[in-house]
Amino acid sequence: MCMTTQAETPATAQPSEQLSSREKHLAALFTAILTRGPISRRDASRMIGMSQAAVTKLVKPMIANGYVVEQEGYSEGPGRRLIPLAVQPRRHNAIGIKVTERELIGVIVDLHAEVHHSLRVPLAGTGPELVVAQAARLVHDLQLGAQGIGGSCVGVGVGLGGHVDGRAGVVRYSPLLGWHDVPAQQMLAEALDLPVLIENDVNTLAVSELWFGAGRDTSSFAVVTVGSGVGGAIVIDGELWHGASGAAGELGHNIVDPAGPLCHCGRRGCVETFAADDAILSAIAEGNDAVPQSLAEAAALAHGGDHRAREAFSQAGRALGLGLATLVNLLNPPMVILSGEGINASDLLMGALTEQLAASAFSSAAQDCQLVVRPLPDEAWARGAAATMLKHGVLASLMTLVDEVPD
Repeated sequence: MCMTTQAETPATAQPSEQLSSREKHLAALFTAILTRGPISRRDASRMIGMSQAAVTKLVKPMIANGYVVEQEGYSEGPGRRLIPLAVQPRRHNAIGIKVTERELIGVIVDLHAEVHHSLRVPLAGTGPELVVAQAARLVHDLQLGAQGIGGSCVGVGVGLGGHVDGRAGVVRYSPLLGWHDVPAQQMLAEALDLPVLIENDVNTLAVSELWFGAGRDTSSFAVVTVGSGVGGAIVIDGELWHGASGAAGELGHNIVDPAGPLCHCGRRGCVETFAADDAILSAIAEGNDAVPQSLAEAAALAHGGDHRAREAFSQAGRALGLGLATLVNLLNPPMVILSGEGINASDLLMGALTEQLAASAFSSAAQDCQLVVRPLPDEAWARGAAATMLKHGVLASLMTLVDEVPD
């Protein structure tokens, strides 16, 4: 069952800028072992820029407390044998929940973010109290379905679309759910008596990509998702950039045509009004006898040569290209990961997208940025929420080991 201790409570975690030098080194080493392990002390020291002696001291309490294990050594020629270090996946687990307007998707993962059990539950409604009650039952059912996962649970991560102030634990505005200023983190924590972390869903996906996915090889990148909406997340120097209140990365609400369609946010011509699923379906339906009911049907029409369908996808691609041009001009990221259910139709989007991006980006900003198209299953969103909880809870727990590091 899912258990927690005071050391694993998210409230004990500190922002990275408030950590001591030793705490930062401990976190950096654990992250290197988690994302690159099995890895030798020598290679870990090179990766994080510390001496091998310092790495040996830092890893000692991690081994003693069951976070890290030593594997069988090997030699690379004459000299000392190298002993690989690896994270013990059963040391901790976490639960992740993705909230949509239709359903809850839940997973329980180990410390490698490997999914041990997953469930999908239709929502009976989108009122905050109802969603929280269903989420609490989902957590219980996930625990029952993964009793052999082992380790203690650091808590529950929840991801949902909209403006989520993760530091305050408040959903400022979620258009799909119709929520305004809902203290969802506190509500669910009280229902579960467990640590809860609430975050924008694209931000959680970015954390998962940073630790376990396409972002492992770079410390700075962006994630842009296309589907029922258009979302974005920004990672700078290995940390999510939230902005003042968690609204950073909202690429879907960049205005690309001031005279364009009305957006649910109250403005006209947002990227989302051209590139979200409903926008594409509406554009195809105008004056067309064939009215698709899903993005898959729309893509089938386009692949079959329907002119209006092909133009709707091209229009969506151009809007995304304009939005991405703003992103690369401001941040000059080395990589942007494109994901979400809408990216399954990437072959219909990417031509117009890349052409518009190249035409609108400053200097070499577009060429400097690698676009990675990464279709992911629905459970990846819930896994991202769990990974976000792992990152927060496990690193907070590790900070309690600082006093055990030898001088």
